[in-house]
Amino acid sequence: MNTLIVTGGNINLDFFNNLIDKNKFDTIIASDKGLETLDKLNVVPNYIIGDFDSINSEVLNKYINREYIKIIKLNPMKDFTDTHMALKKAIDIESTNVTVVGAIGTRIDHILGNINILKEALDKDIECKIVNENNEISLINKDVIILKDESYPYISLIPLTTKVYGVALKGFKYGLEDATMEIGNSLGISNEQIDKEAEIRIKEGIMIVIKSRD
Repeated sequence: MNTLIVTGGNINLDFFNNLIDKNKFDTIIASDKGLETLDKLNVVPNYIIGDFDSINSEVLNKYINREYIKIIKLNPMKDFTDTHMALKKAIDIESTNVTVVGAIGTRIDHILGNINILKEALDKDIECKIVNENNEISLINKDVIILKDESYPYISLIPLTTKVYGVALKGFKYGLEDATMEIGNSLGISNEQIDKEAEIRIKEGIMIVIKSRD
């Protein structure tokens, strides 16, 4: 199941509209203020999740009584963010692929938190990424093959765990072989893919993979 989560950070509407057009999402989950973006494009979600402390009440009221939309109201005094709860719901409904939009905004704490919660999907072997008009962010804990995407000229690798062991890079401008990458080192920033297929191999640890463009 291919699931889209729309949360409350900054969203470029042209980018988002194009994402909707190019992907067949089986399920759409609106996380609190993310519903406002969906409403602007007349896209109706399957789920609306949040404590509803930031969403415009007039927008929420347009959807709250529709029988085919499941509303999950959260207690504001909770241990998880609205976005994290939306991801948990995506996992509960057995999503195999999750795309999160609106998880990159002006709040650095929220951005870091949103990257960290990707681990919950990773632990369950669910492909999950955060995207906006300039970035695609995911986590890996095993070997992966990356197909070259001309729209993202840069690929950065940043350890999520304290150390990532046995890192090997093939098909990149800057290669590595059996390296240890650790927090506090900028070694993996702004690499470039030079082959149509590039390989990232790791033996142990979790790596943040960021595809980006200026």
